[in-house]
Amino acid sequence: MSESAVDREAVHEEMERARAAFHQLLDHATEADLRRPTDGTRWTNEQLLFHMLFGYILIRPLLVLLRTFGRLPHGAGRTFARLLNAATKPFDVVNYLGPLGGAKVLGRRRMGRAFDRVIADLHRRLDAERETDLALSMCYPTRWDPYFRDVMTIGDLYRYPTEHFDFHRRQLTLTAGR
Repeated sequence: MSESAVDREAVHEEMERARAAFHQLLDHATEADLRRPTDGTRWTNEQLLFHMLFGYILIRPLLVLLRTFGRLPHGAGRTFARLLNAATKPFDVVNYLGPLGGAKVLGRRRMGRAFDRVIADLHRRLDAERETDLALSMCYPTRWDPYFRDVMTIGDLYRYPTEHFDFHRRQLTLTAGR
């Protein structure tokens, strides 16, 4: 990705659209809606909502990893991505179990506040990024998520959680707010 390929305003708008949608989903969901199974996952709607939030929370540590491996020789990142791909099964277990507890711990109200905080933090971070840093790249474990590409930039990482959010939003079975 070239330095000029990151449209910061578009990324800000995507994150704000997701934030508004998340609140709409939470605000209109009944307790029965939240307990209902989703379409295509083993989670309830509440657990999937937590997973959608967690996609944004993960960007902060992923940015640290990318900044580190983006400055190392390409082979280091490629080796790291291969190791992570080899650990896909344990990752899948943790990825599944996390929302089971996370949804219970946070609940509807705290999930909404957490979403607001993480989006505000990502807005600040994106605004502070240097153009050259947005182009830093590293290899990613493509088996972990269908939206991870072989090589991703910091600019790509800012877009990733909204792609993830939009995909999972279609799996919700809420009666209102979809």
